[in-house]
Amino acid sequence: MAPRVIIVGGGFGGLSAARALRGVPVRVTLIDKRNYHLFRPMLYQVATGLLSADEISGPLRSILSHQENVEVLLDEVTGVSPDDRLVHLERRDLAYDFLILATGIRYNYFGHDEWRRSAPGLESLDDADVIRSKILLAFERAEALAAMSPAAEEVPSGEIRRLLTFALVGAGTVGVEMAGTLAEMSRMALAHDFRHIDPRSARILLYEAASRILPTFPEVLSLKAQRHLESLGVEVFTNTRVATVDADGILVGGQRIPAATVLWGAGVVASPAGRWLGAETDNSGKVMVEPDLSVRHRPEVFVIGDTAHVVAPARNLLGVKSRTPMALPGVAQPAIQGGRYVAEVIRRRVAGLRQPQPFWYWDKGDLAIVGRTYAVADLRFSRFAGFTAWAVWAVVHIYFLVGFANRLFVLLQWGLAFLTRRRRVRVLPKEPPRAQDFIDPET
Repeated sequence: MAPRVIIVGGGFGGLSAARALRGVPVRVTLIDKRNYHLFRPMLYQVATGLLSADEISGPLRSILSHQENVEVLLDEVTGVSPDDRLVHLERRDLAYDFLILATGIRYNYFGHDEWRRSAPGLESLDDADVIRSKILLAFERAEALAAMSPAAEEVPSGEIRRLLTFALVGAGTVGVEMAGTLAEMSRMALAHDFRHIDPRSARILLYEAASRILPTFPEVLSLKAQRHLESLGVEVFTNTRVATVDADGILVGGQRIPAATVLWGAGVVASPAGRWLGAETDNSGKVMVEPDLSVRHRPEVFVIGDTAHVVAPARNLLGVKSRTPMALPGVAQPAIQGGRYVAEVIRRRVAGLRQPQPFWYWDKGDLAIVGRTYAVADLRFSRFAGFTAWAVWAVVHIYFLVGFANRLFVLLQWGLAFLTRRRRVRVLPKEPPRAQDFIDPET
């Protein structure tokens, strides 16, 4: 019987590994707790209403439907017994000959998981729906209060200001993209849609504990990104750590900041894969791997993507090799390349061939979008910002979307949004509570 390869996780790494095993005489089982592959770099555009969920995602079964040696299981892995070569699911166990863990990351609330309810992070389509609803409801509730204020003895201006204050914790790529998009959304897309409030008065607050935003980018690009955010009206606070988060807002530097919407993007922690394997991990829980991306003393177990701590030789876009190995960043490309590499290792082992050279990373640089036509790009040999960087960002992201239809629809939506400055996906998923409920909840 053909060897069984179990892949845990249908993200960039897991899907790349599964696809690369096409035609290899193995039985592949891809397990994910969600039935879709998600293009996470554009998830913030779903959260802010520019794109719909199906435009940046696709059913795993459909994507792999023509690959006969792959089956997809909708289930959640609860653990691994590496000595017995078993993967534990909620109701059964599966044996494996090779195991690929591509379980990703989740947001780190630094010991305060209770903050998650008040400050959601952007990890899945469900999170995007929740965040979009919070944003739209904040404007609707502010409008309702303002509309009813003439009949009240005094205008509830403090509550309206709180509703129109959006605090983003963490100024990495997601935080910066969300801040810029929220600013443009309030000042362009929603500017003329309300009669009793001015959406342009919304405060967008971006907090970063480090000394600058986009701390993994070169300082010159971080400064350009900050200046552009500030030109959009975003208030940027660096060297600032958020001490408390609750339903009413945040506490920063001893000062209470009332905010109805708090969004979290301050740091990540790896999945429990390291604990499952009893393997060595770094401070964020990523598994330390060997040069072939396998786990030490477990040559049949591979860890890729955000789940792995990988230090590898790298070459830039032009093929120039770096002088020293680099710790791979938590972006899509290391996961995609790692998935393909591990599939090649398995193919050669099954065929009894010589193993490939140790994994090396083709470093294509870092990109971050800061506005509707503004981005920053670090290609290692060249660094630039503005429309050119945005065009590079757009081409790269369109190219890596799964499916021709998704690429076409996203291009059309971007074109429409650029011309009209409107957001298409603004329907709330359920009927919002009555305005009176926010003014006099006892009635």
